[in-house]
Amino acid sequence: MKTVLIVDDAAFMRLNLKNILKDDYEIVGEAKNGQEAVEMYQELNPDIVTMDITMPVMDGLEAIRAIKDIDPDANIIVCSAMGQQKMIIEAIEAGAKDFIVKPFKEERVIEAVKKLS
Repeated sequence: MKTVLIVDDAAFMRLNLKNILKDDYEIVGEAKNGQEAVEMYQELNPDIVTMDITMPVMDGLEAIRAIKDIDPDANIIVCSAMGQQKMIIEAIEAGAKDFIVKPFKEERVIEAVKKLS
């Protein structure tokens, strides 16, 4: 079973993603900011990361760059609110493989994760 690290500063968003993915994927960790995400990535080496952009301590863009420095093959899916097209483009340039727009549509989340697993 593929492993997933969920990164979002909002607990309900992490729970939402966990509920969508838990039947088909092993959720190995949850991080509430980019710094935790980078540390947990090194520790857990997940197959896939779902990454929020706007977070305290270290934002998602910085975290994507840091994770890609550690593992150029990292599979990162950006989770972003509507109207953040510029952020999404930056995230893809930083190395994210896909993006999901909040509020999440369950089918879209599953489709994005399946593409990378």
